[in-house]
Amino acid sequence: MGLEEKVKELIEYDYEREWLEFKVNMSNPDELGEYISALANSAAEYGKKEAYFIWGIDDKSHKIVGTVFNPHQNVNGNEPLSHYLARQLSPSVFFRFDEVEIENKRIVLLTIFAADKLPISYKGIRYIRIGSSKEKISKYPEREITLFHILKNGLQTIENTPTKYGSLEFNQLFIYFGSKGFKLDEKTFKRNLNLLTENDKYNILAQLLSDDSHINIRVGIFEGEDKTSNMISVREFGRKCLLFSLDELIQYMDVINIKQSDEKNRIVERKEIDLFDINILREAIINAFLYNKWVDNISPAVNIFNNRIEIIFYGGLAPTQTLEGFFEGISIPVNDALSQIFIQLRLSERIGRGVPKIVNKYGRDAFLIKSNYISVNIPFTSISTLNEKNREMYDTSVKALDKIKRGHVDIILEMKNNPNITKAELVKKLNISKSTIDNYIAFLQKNKYIERIGSNKTGIWHVISNIHDNV
Repeated sequence: MGLEEKVKELIEYDYEREWLEFKVNMSNPDELGEYISALANSAAEYGKKEAYFIWGIDDKSHKIVGTVFNPHQNVNGNEPLSHYLARQLSPSVFFRFDEVEIENKRIVLLTIFAADKLPISYKGIRYIRIGSSKEKISKYPEREITLFHILKNGLQTIENTPTKYGSLEFNQLFIYFGSKGFKLDEKTFKRNLNLLTENDKYNILAQLLSDDSHINIRVGIFEGEDKTSNMISVREFGRKCLLFSLDELIQYMDVINIKQSDEKNRIVERKEIDLFDINILREAIINAFLYNKWVDNISPAVNIFNNRIEIIFYGGLAPTQTLEGFFEGISIPVNDALSQIFIQLRLSERIGRGVPKIVNKYGRDAFLIKSNYISVNIPFTSISTLNEKNREMYDTSVKALDKIKRGHVDIILEMKNNPNITKAELVKKLNISKSTIDNYIAFLQKNKYIERIGSNKTGIWHVISNIHDNV
């Protein structure tokens, strides 16, 4: 990648990262030395090979404005800047100044190798990045311990960890990107999406996005308020491209969203209220996918109780993520490459609004944050504040799930996605016999969940209601 392409790629980030700094004309040698220490150490924390300092970029707007900074200047009269900086840095770390002209404006790019084996200090002091700020690492002892651990043992990520599955196919990935208006290049997509390790082996990210992710996401439905109660049903999503599994999981949650009747203050028409906020739930599920520690081949889980939905993802917060930053939406995804793909596909936002949205509606108590997992609890729209009819409807509805076969829900999902789907295609997709498909469709038509519009040959399927609407 050329210098111009590299600079343009870096300024696409929505905000400065712990391994990336923008300035216009800053030239103080000692301040620059402190930045080199901080950026090198933070790059190691985040599993990056390199950190970058770029002059000529406005740090607020990221617009290219040009610079007068001179990397060839002398310090104290006669010592070249590079020599002066190298002499103060310990242990030695590679860095390089490059100049490039973009949009007729001069840009200087400083590339810094990540710390290796030991943290980098400047004039005997070690620095680190906290967000976009440069700080002495001694002020943050836990960060210093984490950094030493990473430098000794290495940081495993879904990008640098090879998968144990050698042969992978990506047909679903191409279909998904195409459905979002993007065309992947057969020759370059593996490298562009960071699906390969340094040794050109498929990594964990490639496994997740392949046609068989070898991952299942479990949804369990319980009769009571915790796992000590009876489990009514369990459903697994996965064994396909993670992007499709995400879509199917969210669609499934939409299918089981009960419409409740609010009889309070009724004048003419009763008010229909969803059992839960599907948009907030969507944010919680997407966050679970972004923060989950996939490198350990552990997947998120969803538990549905009679008063809430619980989403669990594993691995805890990123080593450098502060609790305040997490709640305020200053997001540090555990899986940076996956996060960039979600942003590109508009599945999530660059500005990290998911967690603040949940906090704004349900408060911080919606989150339970432990060292090795995080759970998010989305309460049902309080049935107790409505009426006993809704409570009875919910209890009946949950129990009915035991009688409603998984295939019924699968068929509804497939028909919602593709109203033109044929019975033969359903047999192939769901791996169910034709006679079973015929029985399931007959049940759904009889109970007015679906209807056929038009002839058997040229007509389409119309989903009249979700599974719970007629319970």
